[in-house]
Amino acid sequence: MSKASLTTENAPYVPDITLDRSSPVPLYFQISEPIAELINSGALPADTRLEDELSMAARLHVSRPTARQALQRLVDRGLLTRRRGVGTIVSPRHVHRPMELTSLMRDLVDAGHKVHTTIQRYEARPATAQEADALKITEGTLIVHIERTRFANDEPIAVLTNYIPTDIAPTMQELESGSLYDLMRERGVTLASARQVIGARSATTKEAKLLSEHRGAALLTTQRTTYDPSGRIVEYGAHIYRASRYSFEASLFAQ
Repeated sequence: MSKASLTTENAPYVPDITLDRSSPVPLYFQISEPIAELINSGALPADTRLEDELSMAARLHVSRPTARQALQRLVDRGLLTRRRGVGTIVSPRHVHRPMELTSLMRDLVDAGHKVHTTIQRYEARPATAQEADALKITEGTLIVHIERTRFANDEPIAVLTNYIPTDIAPTMQELESGSLYDLMRERGVTLASARQVIGARSATTKEAKLLSEHRGAALLTTQRTTYDPSGRIVEYGAHIYRASRYSFEASLFAQ
């Protein structure tokens, strides 16, 4: 088990780790897991800077590759982030989202995150053949095409793309501070059900830039079609999420 060991305000965090060299558990694992426990428990807050691998290796009397492997394991799990000129720091909290018919903004706010949104695109135009098929409307029908980046605690979490019939679409100004689903309900829309497909792929250069990730970083993807009680499609969304900061949760029941 590791304990906090902080010296001065600007000094890196030095984990107090005891290694059992007679154990079959690899040394890198004995180093990484106590740190992971402190991060997951909240004992190590976001942006805390850790000692570097050279210092850790010398202090714990392990090889530098072992210390590097321990820290890299935490980076790969999204618990630590390497920043040039800063070092290795604790990542912002991972966002866990329940798989329910709720908006991302509402879920983030309810979880205690500070949320803001930037809008890259807001355009009213005729639907293409593919968009019309997704919304089950006639090609050329006016729709609103929206692209937004959602931030949690000043970290980009997701890029959201939505296609909505113009008669129920919120304004651009409303979407800068409001939840899409809340705004649609204010317009009298009842969200009855949705069909959602979840996948994964690598980030493009453009997506990586929007999400502060490297090109090829792992992304979670969703395609959601939302219906009102009459069966009308009121929204089609194609969203991408940072896998290093975001996950979905679901409850499963035996039949």
